[in-house]
Parts: sequence; structure tokens; C-alpha cells
Amino acid sequence: MKLDHVTIVAPDCEPIHHFLVDIAGMKVGPSPPFGVGGYWLYVDGVPAVHLIENGSVLASPPGGRAATRIDHLALRVQGEAEWQALLARLRTRNPVFRSRRSARP
Repeated sequence: MKLDHVTIVAPDCEPIHHFLVDIAGMKVGPSPPFGVGGYWLYVDGVPAVHLIENGSVLASPPGGRAATRIDHLALRVQGEAEWQALLARLRTRNPVFRSRRSARP
């Protein structure tokens, strides 16, 4: 298993964008047409951080405060056995989580 990507929702993406690009060395790359503003930042040619603008549909719940937050963390697993092992570890520790499977090449 490995970290696939992290999505960060922020009221102002620019300071995070500049830090991750200018200091951490990530590169801005193409993003899918999801209809949200922000940046997809790449490490070694692979998208690693998705910065989403506060004004997007993902930004904050109705009546919620517009604060920077990690919207989701994606893990990549290899096969059904590894997926089931991950779910078992999560259930043992009982954190609050939602899972969604996404087939990616």
C-alpha cells in the first residue's frame, strides 16, 4: 500500500501552492475537468496533492466555516486481499472513516 494523493481545501490556495512548488519542489500539472478551481501538484510526474479553492463545492459544508482542511487522503492498494487487510486494520482501531473504491490503472 502507498499514499496515492491528498486533497487540501483552502480559502486561499496561493500560499500553500507557493510553499509546495517553490520550497518543496512539486510541479503544477494537469488536472481532470472536475469543475473545481485550484491546482494539482505533482511529485516525480505523479499527482500527489490536490489543492482545491474555497469557492468550490468541496470547500465547506453549508453554514460551515471556510478553513483549510484535508478533504481526503487516498491510498493505493494492490488487489482485493490488500484492500480487505486495510479495512480490517481500520475496523480494529475503529476510527471514523468512509471508504470509496476507485479503479485506477
